[in-house]
Amino acid sequence: MGVDGTNRNMGERMSATYQVSGMTCDGCANAVTRAIKAVAPAASVEVDLEGKSVTVAGFDDATAIADAVDGAGFEFGGVKA
Repeated sequence: MGVDGTNRNMGERMSATYQVSGMTCDGCANAVTRAIKAVAPAASVEVDLEGKSVTVAGFDDATAIADAVDGAGFEFGGVKA
């Protein structure tokens, strides 16, 4: 994993995992996924409700992801360590 929290191995799509607070159910997970897909339609999005995180592959604009998550009513907490 790179120093910026992204995975940049050759042959793999770049990915990063971000902290997201406020998600409590599948509806929340779907809302976060839809919000990220709105700014990154080709990205792969995986939500981990228990870990309070979202992993995004194929899109590396953390500012756009943060704005999408915040706009959906959740709290973007940056790259998960």
